[in-house]
Amino acid sequence: MTKKLTSFKAALSFPNRTIAHFYSQIKQQELILQRIHEVLPAAIAEHALHCVVNGKKLLLYTETSAWASQLRFYSSVMLAAIAPITRESISIVQIKVRGETSLTGRKQEMPAGEGSLQTTSFGRKPNIPSAEKIAFIHDYSLNVADSQLKQALLRLSSTLEKLSKTKPQTD
Repeated sequence: MTKKLTSFKAALSFPNRTIAHFYSQIKQQELILQRIHEVLPAAIAEHALHCVVNGKKLLLYTETSAWASQLRFYSSVMLAAIAPITRESISIVQIKVRGETSLTGRKQEMPAGEGSLQTTSFGRKPNIPSAEKIAFIHDYSLNVADSQLKQALLRLSSTLEKLSKTKPQTD
């Protein structure tokens, strides 16, 4: 019995321009992220996690909104640094915060409530001041000369008053 030889080629052995295009995009995004890490201060650079070029926009992903605000200060520096290595002229840097994940790695669902002020922190409760302190903030705001500060203190006192009237939910 002779063995019959079959010629079989794996699917990835055929030339495929689509896969090659995706690989080139991934390589370009890695180069851009590497260049961004080079121009940012070390403490901030480690929080620039991923980047994607979308038209004339650079999307940069980070962990929290605090790091996003720090990265926004360096948007012009990042644009100047990546200009020589991008295929298109990028003029906008948009910084996005990656979704929060729990210890299991799954995305946390945020409770949806109509007009409710709820937090999704892990076991932390808001610290609402006493009614006397809320009244003091309100009374003090009426005597402030600066109108912008006065409005801010009035909004703060009304928000704290609303939060103090809501009953805490038991888990």
